[in-house]
Amino acid sequence: MGLFSFLTGNKASDGAPQVQSDVATTASAPDVTATAPAAVANAVPAAPAPAMGATPFHAPDAWNIDALTAPPPAPSGEKIEVGPVDPAVTAELQPLIVAAAKTVYDPEIPVDIYELGLIYDIEVDAARRALVKMTLTSPACPSAQQIPSELRYKVKAIPSVTEAFVEIVWDPPWDKDRMSEAAKLQLGFF
Repeated sequence: MGLFSFLTGNKASDGAPQVQSDVATTASAPDVTATAPAAVANAVPAAPAPAMGATPFHAPDAWNIDALTAPPPAPSGEKIEVGPVDPAVTAELQPLIVAAAKTVYDPEIPVDIYELGLIYDIEVDAARRALVKMTLTSPACPSAQQIPSELRYKVKAIPSVTEAFVEIVWDPPWDKDRMSEAAKLQLGFF
């Protein structure tokens, strides 16, 4: 049986004997009508609880069990459209893009993302469309949406950049050795 078999009503068999209690079905309720007030005596009796294991569990229709094994959805959003890298334009715009990256801070760490070593590569094509490849300190970073968006809009705001894209990459993984000496000193890693 699978790990999620409880969702479909099937019980995983682990070799242990199933114990079923029939106390609820054989025990009779005491007669309380002789001593109870009239309101209790006229009350509708509750239905007896089913014995353990008497009714199998059926997953509600709203539960999509197939989603646990389905392939991930196709990525949505903007497609990165940057042509072949133009070394001259990249050399011209790289200092401006680095300056823009130095104004973006990780909210949890008081150091900008460039000094943290999160920027891996900056590419610009002949049409002045910029692509910044960056990473995050952790895949579970709570600012995973905010930091790349802020960087993109700040790079796009540079007058000589026509379009900006930010691509998150995980290889190579980030570690504290990627930080600049100034960032290490500021965070007390020396």
